[in-house]
Amino acid sequence: MNSTLQTSTLEFLQDLSMNNNREWFQANKSQYEVALDNFKSFVKSVELALQEKDVIEKTKVFRIYRDVRFSKDKTPYKTNFSAGFTRAGKHRRGGYYLMLEPGQFHVAGGFWNPESKDLQYIREGIARDAEDLKAAINDENFVKRFSSLAGDELKSSPRGYSKDHPEVNLLRKKQFLVSQNFTIADSIQPDFKNEVVDCFISMIPMFDAIRDMLLYDGNGEERM
Repeated sequence: MNSTLQTSTLEFLQDLSMNNNREWFQANKSQYEVALDNFKSFVKSVELALQEKDVIEKTKVFRIYRDVRFSKDKTPYKTNFSAGFTRAGKHRRGGYYLMLEPGQFHVAGGFWNPESKDLQYIREGIARDAEDLKAAINDENFVKRFSSLAGDELKSSPRGYSKDHPEVNLLRKKQFLVSQNFTIADSIQPDFKNEVVDCFISMIPMFDAIRDMLLYDGNGEERM
């Protein structure tokens, strides 16, 4: 298994971005299959290394075919390869994501769109005691990699919380996401998978802080 991303894989995505049509894709299907196999091997190597520090329940490589039924953009293919990793069990919340596209390699993770009830629990936890979450996102390594939490947020405080609440900036958030971008030159290095895994590991304290808000109520009892 060749776990190093190949320049030919990057070249295929670059060519696809300039020829995003079915005729070109079919004529270059063999190149696509080689590029996809290389990307899958890289993803598998990340999964195996990550399993040494976390427990991954599911790894999914996303399809390159776009769903154009409800989109104004009718180009049939994505111009990237991407994959997601789901952590195992209710005591491991949060998920990991990576994407290779022309020009950069993108590593991300977090809580993309919490359900309304989960978002309520997170906000209750933040209002009650945000110290573990703040410690995670203010950690030196976390800040160096991700700078700060990203994602959609409200313009003002959520209903039921004062705009003067000391944690209003966290309470306004609807998503809890982090990301780091790498250059293409970075991504083709033989040990790049280790950099990706280290990036994912840096997210775990944030995941665990939010997990506790989701799992335990204000009395420290586990939610049913």
